[in-house]
Amino acid sequence: MTAVAPVSAQPRVGRRFVGGMALASLGLWTALYTPVQVLLAQQLAVIAPADKESALGFVTGLGALVAVVANPLAGALSDRTTSRFGRRKPWVAGGAVLAAAGLLFLLGQSTVAGVAAGWVVVQVALSAMLAGLVATVPDQVPVRQRGVVSAWVGATQPLATLAGTALVTLVVGGYALVAGVLLVLVLPFLFWVRDDRAAVALPPLRLRGFLASFTTGLRTDADFRWAWLTRFLIQLGNATGTLYLLYFLRDEIRYAELFPGKRAEQGLLLLVLIYTVGIVVSAFVGGVVSDRLGRRKGLVTAAGLVIAAGSAPLAVWPTWPVTVLSAVLLGLGYGVYVSVDQALITQVLPTDGDRGRDLGVISVANSLPHVLGPVIAAPLVSSLGGYPALFAVTALLGLLGAVLVQRIKNVP
Repeated sequence: MTAVAPVSAQPRVGRRFVGGMALASLGLWTALYTPVQVLLAQQLAVIAPADKESALGFVTGLGALVAVVANPLAGALSDRTTSRFGRRKPWVAGGAVLAAAGLLFLLGQSTVAGVAAGWVVVQVALSAMLAGLVATVPDQVPVRQRGVVSAWVGATQPLATLAGTALVTLVVGGYALVAGVLLVLVLPFLFWVRDDRAAVALPPLRLRGFLASFTTGLRTDADFRWAWLTRFLIQLGNATGTLYLLYFLRDEIRYAELFPGKRAEQGLLLLVLIYTVGIVVSAFVGGVVSDRLGRRKGLVTAAGLVIAAGSAPLAVWPTWPVTVLSAVLLGLGYGVYVSVDQALITQVLPTDGDRGRDLGVISVANSLPHVLGPVIAAPLVSSLGGYPALFAVTALLGLLGAVLVQRIKNVP
């Protein structure tokens, strides 16, 4: 195994670096989560009202399946990129432009197939953008600062969900508005964050060896394997538990009946606000504490247990007050998780020169759950116990992820 570059080789990063990373990440997650959470659900409810759950599951699942391949491939190619603009920036910039084009394409679609095609383009583009962003952290951030930097980047996920949901709920614009936000927010990264202009020396590119290299870390490094598995379990629980949240508020909670004159989308916005506040607060607390203690595993385990505790009550008491309480717990747990687990992962990467590739492999643990999530969630909701069964499975997945992270040996 190739040793990771020593901490002394990486000076502390400054505010412009953190700001550029955070804003680009905010744009990326806005472009990803706003369609999944609101726009695709609304569009498909009009296109296929009698089969909207299956249609949404098909579209999001197909997009996630494409991302499973696109992200590690883009990461590996960015490791070898030698453009005068740097290794990572071409993938970030190109991904943002292509994603914006895909979002504009979705505007005119009136069939499930058309929506699926547009969403695949967006997922491929955002996967390329994400590959460049996440590899920039271990490229340039010292270990002692990665918890805090990961908190800034991780907190943008719920902020994006909140901002995107608010924008498309309160402001006219939909996909076009989201595309514009993405292009504006990526600019600070391109101008403020430096980038290496030469790739690390790697063996000549041969197709068979290149493809085989994607499984090297999982086959040879136990810590990397456990990090991948625990990330997969937590994200699978998240994917199954959030896919039908808008429909849950409409059909199970009956939000519009509880609050006459209000729409389920407004209830969703409130839940996202609560969730976001919890994540932002706990992400920075978790990041700072883990950096100062130099310890990651215990905090990740605690976060997973809180996530499980947030999902479990909905399996027994699917009411509006319990849903609000669950949003609080999920926000607090997920905030610590996104900052500390990401910092932990950067410490178990098997090689130095292939950081983009290995982080791309880790990204499969983020993307694959969105392929499997609909496969699990749709039958649970439709015929295997409904929403209580869905949230029971979500809690179990979170619990497993929390426990198994302790199998990682070389990170405290």
